[in-house]
Amino acid sequence: MIWPFKRETRNAATIASSDPYLAEWFSLRGQGPSAVNPETLLSNSAVAVRCVNIRSEMLASVGLFLLRRSADGGRARADDLALYGVLHDLANPQMTAFEAREFLIRSLDLTGNAYARLERDGRGQVTAIYPLPPADVVVETLPSGRLRYRVSQRSGGTFVLLQDEALHIRGPSRDGVMGLSAIQYGRQAMALRVAQSETAKALVDNGLRPSGVMSYAERLTGDARSKVRESVRERLQGSANAGQLIIMDGGAKYSPLAWSAEDAEFLASQKLSNEDVARLFGVPPTSVGITDKATYSNTEQEARALVANCLGPLAARVETAMIRCLLTPEARRTLYIEHDLAALLRGDVRARFEAYRIGREIGALSPNDIRRRENDTPIPGGDTYHQPANWIPLGSSPEVANA
Repeated sequence: MIWPFKRETRNAATIASSDPYLAEWFSLRGQGPSAVNPETLLSNSAVAVRCVNIRSEMLASVGLFLLRRSADGGRARADDLALYGVLHDLANPQMTAFEAREFLIRSLDLTGNAYARLERDGRGQVTAIYPLPPADVVVETLPSGRLRYRVSQRSGGTFVLLQDEALHIRGPSRDGVMGLSAIQYGRQAMALRVAQSETAKALVDNGLRPSGVMSYAERLTGDARSKVRESVRERLQGSANAGQLIIMDGGAKYSPLAWSAEDAEFLASQKLSNEDVARLFGVPPTSVGITDKATYSNTEQEARALVANCLGPLAARVETAMIRCLLTPEARRTLYIEHDLAALLRGDVRARFEAYRIGREIGALSPNDIRRRENDTPIPGGDTYHQPANWIPLGSSPEVANA
């Protein structure tokens, strides 16, 4: 991209940069012995894995369309433009649109930023989107206030993308340039979950929890004590021997062991930490398998809350970033990008067709409108809209009512 007066170049002398590795070190690491970064969190929290998967997979599964506003206030899909196919079908020759969008949303959730290289044709239209690993991108602020992106290549070397050559989706930001993830905002809560998982793993690997204790009336000699200890270690220690009972002679007495109050409290604290992880990602507990307090009614409500409170704001963040980066100022006057989130609310057939019936009766929908939403072919004469008789203006003739 060539700018007048050389306001923007690929090689600037003094710039302010944001190194993703330093950002990960200072912002993604918790205080104390447990380090919090995307890898450690995902490997220690099944809830975090499910939160990231459900947000990326569900939003990538719905349609993302390039739409054109018409003069009468309506809209239509702009499928005559190359960008429509990039967003809906193939992002680039190696990735489908689903795979590219899933990659971008996962990067956004885990690091707070998602990047992609844009490929344009001679007319400036986007013909391909190539997602970039966030760890390979350094954001630099030029003296003009515009941004550029220095990308490290896995084969060695770097290349620079100007602001109009990159897609940058950022999370909540402190400076308007770099976004922050839920891991960074809630790093102490995430660190607690990681520490609990590591503690539980250590107890399983190294802990000794037999089903009972063998005691002797007389004191054991050194050799006898060593033999008993070795026998207990071989038969009871480790997860493979959990729950086994050692049988010994010599007047041994068996005493069963029960879970202590500390053990029960540790399990309860893990449940609370799992809820905190889901809360930080904005995902309802029942959507990630936390069903302790689930009922039929609140499960249905939380499924709607997942779309309205979690995926809705995420979709708006992605849409507005794409409008900013993928469309020129002239194109934004008539074109915009939007997800079809209504597809996520189609699970209840009875409720869906009840809504269709109401829309048909009040004249908002025609039979063909309904059939198109159900991916059915239109029928002859199905574009007629009806108006309820009691909504006809007073004094109107029957001909007006049937018009």
